[in-house]
Amino acid sequence: MNTKPRYLPKHDFNFTINHIIPSSSFFFFFLILILCIDLLLVHFCSSESQIITIDVLKADDLLRNSKYRYLDVRTEEEFNKGHVDFGDVLNIPNMFNTPEGRVKNPNFMEQVQQVCTKDDHLIVGCQSGVRSVYATVDLLDAGFKHVYNMGGGFLAWVQNGLPVAVVTGDTKTEFPSPTSPLPANN
Repeated sequence: MNTKPRYLPKHDFNFTINHIIPSSSFFFFFLILILCIDLLLVHFCSSESQIITIDVLKADDLLRNSKYRYLDVRTEEEFNKGHVDFGDVLNIPNMFNTPEGRVKNPNFMEQVQQVCTKDDHLIVGCQSGVRSVYATVDLLDAGFKHVYNMGGGFLAWVQNGLPVAVVTGDTKTEFPSPTSPLPANN
């Protein structure tokens, strides 16, 4: 039995990150990454007040039992396909879809201030909970005092079987939640 230690053949281990990403591209990628992180930190840390995110069940409770209003920041098309079903739902898009992608609504704050005061109690929601974070930051930065972000957005609302309304033509069709009581037959 041979007890000599076996060594792996000698290889060229001069393999560096430059073999994967050339140095000029790596530097550019690294610079862009740092700038993006910096912009996100500045954007999210600039609010005087901290963003408070609540789940859809808490949002439903606040909308039913307190003076909170729901601000849907999705596009009008998304809103019309289905939205949170409460009497005083506002739809003011924070972003618009364009051929170049989503762009921020330059009149968002002006439009909100036409229908809300800075003392109004608002729950902000969107499709999945991302755009509503941006809108919540904008509202807090503008001095709104009572603003919650609804985590998970409309998708989570629907997944939890909460009431939904759909706009068809000039009418709103309401779809009660599966857990709501049936109307009494008189």
